[in-house]
Amino acid sequence: MEISKLDLVNNKIVELIELKRVVARWQLKREKVVFTNGVFDIIHKGHVEYLLRAADQGNRLIVAVNSDESVKSLNKGTTRPLQDEGSRVLALAAMTYIDAVVVFNEHTPENLIAELLPDVLVKGGDYKIEEIVGHKQVQANGGEVLTIPLTGGYSTTNIEQKIKSA
Repeated sequence: MEISKLDLVNNKIVELIELKRVVARWQLKREKVVFTNGVFDIIHKGHVEYLLRAADQGNRLIVAVNSDESVKSLNKGTTRPLQDEGSRVLALAAMTYIDAVVVFNEHTPENLIAELLPDVLVKGGDYKIEEIVGHKQVQANGGEVLTIPLTGGYSTTNIEQKIKSA
C-alpha cells in the first residue's frame, strides 16, 4: 500500500519523546542536526528564505513552533496567532527541506533545546548569539550557534496591518 503525501507530511510532526529518538539516530549517523524556532503565523518570503538558509547549515532541520498558548504569552497582540498551531505546523512540515516539526507550549524553547542538544542552533540576524535561548546548552555540548540575516521588508505583522488597512 502506497503512503500518501499527506501521511508523509504528518509523519514529520512529532512529539518531543519521539523527536529525541529521531535526533539520536541522525546523530549516530553523523548527520548534522540544525534547530530553529518561531511562530511562523503567515508563511512569507522572509520565512522561506530564512528556513532555507537554516537547512543549509546541516543535514537535518528541526523547526519548533510556538503553540497557540505560547504565542499569546509573547505579546504579539490580541489577534495573534492568526492561524492555529495545527495549520502553522502542517504548512512547515510540507516544506521538503524541513525534517521534523515540534510544538512547544512554554514561553521559549529552552527546555526543548536542552533535551535535543542540536549540533547547530539558528536564529535570525536580529539576535545576538548571547541573546539566543539555548545557546549555552548547545555550546557546552560542542555545538555551534549561528544567526542568519533576515530578508528585509517581510513580517507577519506588516502583512496583518496591510490586510486591515485594505
